[in-house]
Amino acid sequence: GHLLKDSHLDQGKSVMVEFGRLYEKQYAVALFNKVRFDIEGGGGPQPQLLHRKIPLENKAIFSGSLFQYLEENKKWRNRFLFVPDSYNINYYDSKAAHDRHLHPKGTINCAGYKVLTSMEQYLDLFSNSLPGIKAKVGSSPFLKCATQFPLILWHPYARHYYFCVVTEKEQQKWLAVLQDCVRHANDGLSEENKVQTPAFTDAVRLYRQAKGHYGTWDMMCGIPSQILSNLVMEEALPELRELISPRLKGKLHERQRNWMLISDAVYSLVQGQCQAQYEAVLQKCEAACSSLEASIRTDMDQIITSKEHVTNKIREVVLPKAEKLLKVSIQPYISSILDALMEPTSRGFSEVRNVFFRELVDMSKNTLNEGTKETVAQHMDKISMLAFHPVKMQSCYEKMEPLSLEGLQQRFDVSSPSVFVQRAQILMREQMDHAVYTFEQILHQSLESQCTEELCKSIQRCQDRVIKKFDYDSSTVRKRFFREALLQIFIPYMLKQLSPSCASELPRFQELIFEDFSRFILVENIFEEVVLHSVMKDITMGQFSTVLFFLSVSTPAYYIKVTRRPRNMSPEMSPVFTVTDRPEIGMKERKY
Repeated sequence: GHLLKDSHLDQGKSVMVEFGRLYEKQYAVALFNKVRFDIEGGGGPQPQLLHRKIPLENKAIFSGSLFQYLEENKKWRNRFLFVPDSYNINYYDSKAAHDRHLHPKGTINCAGYKVLTSMEQYLDLFSNSLPGIKAKVGSSPFLKCATQFPLILWHPYARHYYFCVVTEKEQQKWLAVLQDCVRHANDGLSEENKVQTPAFTDAVRLYRQAKGHYGTWDMMCGIPSQILSNLVMEEALPELRELISPRLKGKLHERQRNWMLISDAVYSLVQGQCQAQYEAVLQKCEAACSSLEASIRTDMDQIITSKEHVTNKIREVVLPKAEKLLKVSIQPYISSILDALMEPTSRGFSEVRNVFFRELVDMSKNTLNEGTKETVAQHMDKISMLAFHPVKMQSCYEKMEPLSLEGLQQRFDVSSPSVFVQRAQILMREQMDHAVYTFEQILHQSLESQCTEELCKSIQRCQDRVIKKFDYDSSTVRKRFFREALLQIFIPYMLKQLSPSCASELPRFQELIFEDFSRFILVENIFEEVVLHSVMKDITMGQFSTVLFFLSVSTPAYYIKVTRRPRNMSPEMSPVFTVTDRPEIGMKERKY
C-alpha cells in the first residue's frame, strides 16, 4: 500500500512540476493577450437577447427519490436526491432529512462520469478498464439490480454509483437529470476568466502534445484539480494496472470491485496533491501579475511590433508546408464534417425555439381563461427556470445525440463526438435562458402600461420580438460553434503533421526576440497561431458555402440576408449573414 501510494504520488509530482513550468509561461502570454484585447477591443456581432447575470442563484435543479446500492452492506436503500444550483448531487436517507437541513450522506461531483442505463453497458466498460478481468454479459456482476431499470454513474478512475427506479418513464426522467449534471460539470473552465482559463487549457494541451497526445480529450472536464488529476491518472493507470492486476484474488466480481476501490483511493490522493500544487503555481503567477501587466502596458507597441516581425519570419517557413497539408488532407473533409455537425445542431436549436414557443402558447391560453396579471406572474415564475429543467430540455438535447463523425475520428484523432455534443447542448441551454430572460424583461415593461384586456396581445407581441432576436443570436452562436469545432478537429492534426519538420527550426527565431519581451512572445505559440490562421480561410469559406442550407433548416419563416465577403477582407473575417423577416431594398434575398 505504501509503495503504491509513494510511487504514484511521485509520478503526480513530476507531472505537476512540468505542468507548472508550462503554466507560468502561458500565464504571461494570456495576460498579454487580455491587455491587448482590452486596449484594442474586439469586433463581432453584438447579441440581441439579454443575458441574466446569475442564472441560477439559490434555485434547485431537481429532487426526488430512487433506490441506491450501498457497497458497505451490499443492500439497496431508498434515497432522496437533491440537485442544487451547483449541479452536485446530494443524497439523503429521506426527504425529511433534507427538509431538516441535515448533512447529506454523500455528494457526487459528476465531472468525467458517464450515465449508463444497463448492466450490459456497465460490464462492457469494466472489461476494457482492467485487462485480464473480462466480464461476460451473462456473468454475475458484483451487484444485482433491485429493478430492471438501473442508472449507473461510471468513471474511468473514481468510484461508481448505482441507482435504480421502478418504471421506464422514471428511468428516462432521471437519465435526463443525471446527464444534465454531467454536462454541466464537464463544461470546462469559465470563459469569463481571460487569463487563468487560456493559460490553464494551453498548458494542459501542450503537456499532452509533448507526450504525443494530440486531438480532443474526453477528460478535460471539471475544475483544474480534477483535470490535472485526470492528466496524472492517464499516465499512472497503465502502470497501476500492471502492478495490481496479478495480485487481485477471488471471484471475478470481487476482483472488479477491489480494482475500482484501489483506483478510487489513488485518484483521491492525486486530487488532493494536484489541488495544493495548482494553488501554489497560481499564487506565484498572481503575485507577479501586476508587475507583468505594468511591463506590458509600458511596452505594448514594441511587443506587438516584435511579435509581428517574428510571426512573419515563422510564416515564411511554416506556410508553404501548411498549405500543402491543407490542400491534401483538410480541404477535402471540411464540407463533410460541417454537414455532420450542422444537421443535429440545427435540429437541436430549432427544438429550443419550439419548446420556448409552446410554453408561451400555453401561457397565452391560460391568460385567456384567467386573464389577470397575477396568473401571468405565476406562469412567468414557472417559465423562468425552463432552460434548467432537465426533462423539458431533454427533447432539445436528444437532437444532438445522433452526431457521428464516423471515419473522421480515426483520421483526425477525435476521441469521441461527446466533446462537441455536450458543448452544443450547453449552448442550447444558454440560448434558451437568454430568450426566457429577454421575454421576462420585455413583458414586464409592457405590462406596466397595459390594462388586463390587452394581456394576450402583449404576450403575443413580446413573443414575436423575442423569437426574432433568438433567430439572430442562435445563427451567430451556431456559426461560432461550427468554427470552433472545426478548429478543434483540424488544428491538432495539423500540428502533429507539421511539428516534426518545423520544431527544429523554431528555436532560432527566439533569438529575434528582445529579452524583456521574451515572456510575452513564445515561438511555439506563434507557430500554432500561424497554423491556425492558415486554416481559417478554408473554414470560413466552407461555412459560407453551406450556411444557406443550415439557416433554411432552422428558420423557415424568414429571409436570409447575405453580405458577401469583400476581396480585400482579411482571411480571419467571415462573410456576414443575418436573418430578417422582411426584404430590404437593394439586397438580394431568397425565401425558404
